[in-house]
Amino acid sequence: MPAIKRVALVTGSSRGIGAATAIKLAEQGCDIAINYLSNADQATFVVKKIKALGQSAVSIQADVSDFRQVESLIEQTVNRLGGLNILVNNAGYTSHGKLDVLEVAEWHKMIAVTLNAAFYCSKSALPHLKKSSWGRIVNVASLRAMTGSEHGAHYASAKAGLIGLTKSLALELAPKITVNAISPGYTATDMNKKSLIEKGDQIRAKIPLRHVAEAGEIADVIAFLCSERARYITGETINVNGGIYMR
Repeated sequence: MPAIKRVALVTGSSRGIGAATAIKLAEQGCDIAINYLSNADQATFVVKKIKALGQSAVSIQADVSDFRQVESLIEQTVNRLGGLNILVNNAGYTSHGKLDVLEVAEWHKMIAVTLNAAFYCSKSALPHLKKSSWGRIVNVASLRAMTGSEHGAHYASAKAGLIGLTKSLALELAPKITVNAISPGYTATDMNKKSLIEKGDQIRAKIPLRHVAEAGEIADVIAFLCSERARYITGETINVNGGIYMR
């Protein structure tokens, strides 16, 4: 990483891909804002791990589907860590339901937590990214953004929206701010624990590389996109799913 100070905000980073990303960015020399919704103890645990690496870290509770809370989240990050250069829009969740049974409220919740949140965070962070004259935004999309989902039109649609947002912001914010997305597949996180227990062998058989990703494998790619080494990459969506997107 360059010698100048880097500060990263990773949404939904008390566990899973978000926590792994926060730690990886700290290893690259970034100070980190850990955002969480409800698991304060786990967020504190991640903060302690980052501080053990010699970097500053804070945990900030905020519902990123609420614009006012996002504004406060960004303000607290800047005030407590001294700036903001990197934003990783990772917050999200998964749920299932075919169209005939999917509640309208669940559709709106998925769009709010996944797509609206990324828009809110990007909009609120932008003045600070511009001020630093160097910025990175990475959106965590999904394999389902490209393949669709038979039991999750709301999830696939929200994640596909992230890819459209990524390309649009990449055009708008160049040349000093890059905006990219990653598209994970099956990943060994708490969110996917149930399906991996029930269908692990079937899932692995579909993946050309024959294993489910660890959160750290996804975080490696996010951290690369946040680094100086990725300075000539913008508007890109990188598949990090063991090749399953080709099926």
